[in-house]
Amino acid sequence: MKETLNSKLYILVVIGIVSAFGPFVTDFYLPALPVLAGYFDTTASLVQLSLTFSMVGLAVGQLVIGPLSDKYGRKKTLMASLVLFCISTIGCLYASDIYVFIFFRLLQGLSGAGGVVISKSIATDLYEGRELTRFFSMLSSVQGFAPVCAPVLGGVLLEVTDWKGIFWILVLIGILLIMALAFFKESLNNEQQHCGVFATFRNYIPVFQNAQFMRYVLVQAFAMGVMFTYIAASPFIFQEHFNMSPLAYSLCFGANAIAIMLGSLTVSLFHDATGALRVGSIGFGIMSLFVAAALFFSTSVWPVEVSLFVFMLFLGVILPSSTTLALDLERKNSGNASALLGFLMFLFGGVLSPLTGLGNMLYTTGIIIVACCIGTWFCNHIATSHIALKVTKQ
Repeated sequence: MKETLNSKLYILVVIGIVSAFGPFVTDFYLPALPVLAGYFDTTASLVQLSLTFSMVGLAVGQLVIGPLSDKYGRKKTLMASLVLFCISTIGCLYASDIYVFIFFRLLQGLSGAGGVVISKSIATDLYEGRELTRFFSMLSSVQGFAPVCAPVLGGVLLEVTDWKGIFWILVLIGILLIMALAFFKESLNNEQQHCGVFATFRNYIPVFQNAQFMRYVLVQAFAMGVMFTYIAASPFIFQEHFNMSPLAYSLCFGANAIAIMLGSLTVSLFHDATGALRVGSIGFGIMSLFVAAALFFSTSVWPVEVSLFVFMLFLGVILPSSTTLALDLERKNSGNASALLGFLMFLFGGVLSPLTGLGNMLYTTGIIIVACCIGTWFCNHIATSHIALKVTKQ
């Protein structure tokens, strides 16, 4: 499918924003959590539950929306999810109590999942080979940047507005995306669409049984487990342990987000995604030891930040390369494949991030990071060995 430069730029910008929308929604209001507890006159744990339900929605929503996009097309399904997102966000604004707010946050997560899963399917529809790798490298730089920068932007907005202002901005972004997608050409060919709705859900079985696909999915799941661990622990490590100001912490946060972007953009320089993933997983594992050592022994914040910056560069290499290799194996069921990829990614993040609060946070964070990096390297090693064995047999 040949496209002009302008259409490629349009697809990259719109799909990039849409792909980052789900994680952005999850984290955008984090600085307002204490304010929400006072507004609804409730406990901090119940307010935190709104974040948990949003994450659950993002994970489960992908399992539903992915197959539906294989049946009804990417454009219609994505626009429907954005309409539901706007409605659920308005529901959050007018929630009468914390329980109603939590319900609409769940709907926000379910609808926001559409952008996460369909963006990958659109890329798989339009591109292949090195072009697909290049697109995913740019897409992953946006996806990696959004969840770590959203809390910073939310904190800045709270200086000029309240929590409702943040949610009204989300409604406005949703409306603008719906308008932008009106000019989007459907990427799924009629020949690719399945015969029935239930058939699309049954296609999870062969996707799940594709062992090589699942190896690459686990590579990304372990890598994203590191990302969510970092997001959950970093405010306490930087601000409470190292006594950094909120502004200084935000600068470190932003620097590490830029590292992810830079790492993602370097993937297009490799000969293929397999080589990029090999380098990324090895560097990821080595740097995890430096990060853990800095957390365990350093009395200064600089060894921690410098090691984290390099560490995030390798994370940026892993995300697009693993996505490319996984989805390239399941082109016929790209909606289901994208959904399963996203579901396990958020599942790992949701399970691992609360574990950082067990015991000494510096130790638990370091241990989780090293364990996830070992898992990333091991799954990629098995995947690479399988390819080598297959080539040898041929």
